[in-house]
Amino acid sequence: MTPRILIVDDKKSVLTALEMLLQTEFDNVFTLTKPGRIISEIRNNNIDIVLLDMNFRSGINNGNEGIFWLNEILKHYPALVVIMITAYGDVELAVRAVKEGAFNFILKPWDNNKLMSTVHSAVELRKSRIENSSLRTESKNLKKQFSNTEYELLGNSEPMRRVLKLVQKVAPTGANVLITGENGTGKELIAREIHRQSGRCNEVFLSVDLGAVSETLFESELFGHKKGAFTDAYEDRTGKFETANGGTLFLDEIANIPLSLQKKILSALQTRTITKVGDNKPVEVDIRLISATNSNIDELVQAGRFREDLLYRINTIHIELPPLRQRGDDIILLAKFFLEKYSKKYNKKELRLSEKVKEKLMKHNWPGNVRELQHTIEKAVILSDSGSLTVDSFSIKGKKQTGKYLLESGLTLEDMEKEMILSAIGEENSNMSNVARRLGITRQTLYNKIKKYGI
Repeated sequence: MTPRILIVDDKKSVLTALEMLLQTEFDNVFTLTKPGRIISEIRNNNIDIVLLDMNFRSGINNGNEGIFWLNEILKHYPALVVIMITAYGDVELAVRAVKEGAFNFILKPWDNNKLMSTVHSAVELRKSRIENSSLRTESKNLKKQFSNTEYELLGNSEPMRRVLKLVQKVAPTGANVLITGENGTGKELIAREIHRQSGRCNEVFLSVDLGAVSETLFESELFGHKKGAFTDAYEDRTGKFETANGGTLFLDEIANIPLSLQKKILSALQTRTITKVGDNKPVEVDIRLISATNSNIDELVQAGRFREDLLYRINTIHIELPPLRQRGDDIILLAKFFLEKYSKKYNKKELRLSEKVKEKLMKHNWPGNVRELQHTIEKAVILSDSGSLTVDSFSIKGKKQTGKYLLESGLTLEDMEKEMILSAIGEENSNMSNVARRLGITRQTLYNKIKKYGI
């Protein structure tokens, strides 16, 4: 932050002296002799700190003008920091101004060191207010995003009924939950539903995809850091634990957390405090943790790649999501839901699923589960020319897809890459390390592509 400071005083000698002093440490210093232009000056120059005189008219020393303009500033810009300038004999007026919302006051004639110290303290307060405002805005946006989520948590099959019944029992308790299941089964949707039915439903739900976080940035991403804590740490950063304070933190692909950081996660959950990188001061946090993974976390514990005590902490309640192929007629229920959704989105009226299509959908193995079904329906709607979707509308054909076939199908390179990833996930039973090796890319690149395509 480069603070922008405005000095308001009717005496040009005072303005000149203060301007020269402040410019030794601050690049952006503005001056004003007429208080009637204060609001427009703040707006036009994005002012952070205002040094405001208490009196502007000769012979009048009651401080009412200063109090008036202080209130005007805070009415329009409540996060600004105002320092009052007053004569030695008017300390009582200055104290009154502080009670009205001023940060502090300086006396004429001032001590340069004390004045600069006061201004530096005002800058720190301004930084804090900006950060808090940013957090509130982020929290508000996240809450809005959550409230606008289109729920696709549908299902009448017995496996899904058991899951939803368990969600109903668990949600109000506040217990930590571990959700497991293959990619695309809807782990985040279940997490959001738990949050929606919990006592934290009016607070933020923050989702973090740990599979897309670089290993070197895990600690900073989760706990935040102080400016200068490491190379490229140019400013303070608030971590996800602190951002989700009061609400629910959803850690997707939790098995990806490095073993070196798992102890700190455990400590944060036990003590309900976090410590930012480069700082020693603990910060209290109040979150409900919901975690998810498609890995066999018990095997990771046996292999020494995941702490057993951390597993106990995150696994108070375990919810296992069934793959789509085990959900029977839910496939058709979801297909109709997605068909209606994308028919409206792409203005394709009265599209229907033929019986042959339904049969094809029911026979497909769906390695990408609900997410694969969703993308399959969307693509079919986009490519449809008639009112009824036929088997030829879908790209889940069993025959070998030659280069000529792929070109004729209208698939783009991105479509084909996404289908290759989905196919590899299915054939490797969602073992992401094997999927990455099979595709000839790194695990991090795989997660980036999964995130890109919404797989």
